[in-house]
Amino acid sequence: MSVKFLSDEWAQALKAELNESEEFRQAAAGQHATIQQVITGGDGDTHYWITIEDGRIDLGVGDIEGEDATITQSYDSAAGLARGELSPVTAFMTGKLKIAGNMGLILGLQGALAQLPEAMAKIDVAY
Repeated sequence: MSVKFLSDEWAQALKAELNESEEFRQAAAGQHATIQQVITGGDGDTHYWITIEDGRIDLGVGDIEGEDATITQSYDSAAGLARGELSPVTAFMTGKLKIAGNMGLILGLQGALAQLPEAMAKIDVAY
């Protein structure tokens, strides 16, 4: 059964995949971050958040207080990144992905965040 992209079910499935991934745990070891994501377009903005705490991830739909950074992108860019069709570096360099806040923290999380498309590929997601 597929889960709708950016839904609560999607967030729970992605969190489970990442927390079961040894690659993610290694890439996120020693990292501490709170990230707000804003996806624009379509039926209005969708917000979700990510916290990374020493090799574990939590995420959910909605807003979070005390974020270290906010990442804003269009729905099409978010879907392209999730499917591995768009490189995060290319998205940033072409303005399709904007980062406000602690840019150095986000750069330091590249290894952990690069695991998201791999985890998404294991989930039946409806875009």
